[in-house]
Amino acid sequence: MKIHYPLIIGLLSIGCAQAVDTEQLTAESRDAVKALAAELKAALQTSLKTEGPLKAVSVCNTQAPLLAEKVSAEKSMRVGRTSLKTRNDANAPDAWEAAVLEQFEKRKAAGEAVTALEYSAITSDNGSRVFRYMKAIPAGDVCLVCHGQHIPDDLSTTLDALYPNDKATGYNKGDIRGAFTVTRSIQ
Repeated sequence: MKIHYPLIIGLLSIGCAQAVDTEQLTAESRDAVKALAAELKAALQTSLKTEGPLKAVSVCNTQAPLLAEKVSAEKSMRVGRTSLKTRNDANAPDAWEAAVLEQFEKRKAAGEAVTALEYSAITSDNGSRVFRYMKAIPAGDVCLVCHGQHIPDDLSTTLDALYPNDKATGYNKGDIRGAFTVTRSIQ
């Protein structure tokens, strides 16, 4: 029998008041993350190919939030991205997300593949029960154009202008760039 720790934690946190199908919620969250990841990656790759890195920055700056809103509306849950090293302050992790991201870093250091890092739990938000899910984002080639160790000067100037508090650089392929995050109200 496979033990699902988030389910146990979730049931303890709600006092076993009502059983929740966390496997179904996790599957739906994975689906929402896949949808956002696919749309964002496609938009970035297209922009990089047709317009180059300087114009592709606008995808993350303006299109990524719109894509997250679109997927959130389609899936009836809040879907977004966060990181311990944010570029956009609007994507800063809350306390729960920061703790999960730190857990991901420890799990990676222990040898777990970044692509396998995910976590879910039932928590409380302003007195309401919510299901939360996170999936690590591995730094890949598309990410490294703007988040890597060696960013060209013209691109760096553009990033500095758009994101004066940018902390999201210096990544290597396979690092944890951040995570997709999902929050969903449950009854």
